[in-house]
Amino acid sequence: MTSRRREASIAAAIAVLYAALALFAPVFFTRENFSDLFLGNFPVLLAAMGATLVILAGEIDISIGSVFAICGVVAGVCAVSGVPLAANVLITCAAGAALGSLNGALVAYAGLPSIVVTLATMVALREGLRWATEGAWVQNLPGSFQWLGLSQSAYPLVAAAVTLVLQVTLAWASRHVAAFRSIFATGSDAEAARLAGIATARVKWAVFTAGGVFTALAAFMNAVRFNQIPSNAGIGLEMKVIAAVVVGGATVGGGRGSFGGTLLGVILLASVGPALVFLGVTSYWERALHGAIVLAAVTIDALAARAQGHRASGLGLGPRAKATVS
Repeated sequence: MTSRRREASIAAAIAVLYAALALFAPVFFTRENFSDLFLGNFPVLLAAMGATLVILAGEIDISIGSVFAICGVVAGVCAVSGVPLAANVLITCAAGAALGSLNGALVAYAGLPSIVVTLATMVALREGLRWATEGAWVQNLPGSFQWLGLSQSAYPLVAAAVTLVLQVTLAWASRHVAAFRSIFATGSDAEAARLAGIATARVKWAVFTAGGVFTALAAFMNAVRFNQIPSNAGIGLEMKVIAAVVVGGATVGGGRGSFGGTLLGVILLASVGPALVFLGVTSYWERALHGAIVLAAVTIDALAARAQGHRASGLGLGPRAKATVS
């Protein structure tokens, strides 16, 4: 119920923003603008799907941008080497899975804090890529790689279909598949989940691995849009992704969130910058507004948790019962 209330509030905010644009900047509503918005932000949504899994399990991954850059370069190198498109996708996703698995192993089995692990891998992977490429971009990409070998007008339809299928599948699975209940349980109370027979370490390793796959897919789908692939791609991507997930209603402490909320969070944050431009406001305010939106979302969560805690105390419930109520 809490997730639905958050989704409703975000949808209302998006509606207010678009109503203002319809009133003051109707030129915003063009096919070309919405196509640009989608192409520029669907990789963020793909990566955010994986980040949602990680955050639901009570962890965080701030190495997303570095994994995105490495996987983009892997996809480009495979393309230049003549690797078929289908095999390229598999190799790129395998690279993402390996990098995510490394983070997951350090967190789940070595017992290290995820923010420390992923901060370290964020820097190490980025610097390792810079050393390996010497800062050079991947160039001379074949035509069969660009736009997935399709026309530039057909590619957005394929990208939209892939994104929609994954979004719907994850939203359905989060409500009906037992494995997702293990993720929610691990994020809500890892010790209680372990006592209930859930292999919490395996769950955490799995969500990091899955997060790496989604980031790799985002990098691949983004790479095919260009005729060269920068080795410094993905800088700041982790902040966009985590902000969207948190704004979408996921609790950083784990155990609560939804893929529908993540989708709405991406839409809201992606719309702010272009909206400012069309409304004649300097785009320098974009990051400030993003920060204000994230701060508001976190504050609302904290106030709601405190209110529920007070209600639980009034009922004489213990700490574990309070956690259940929230």
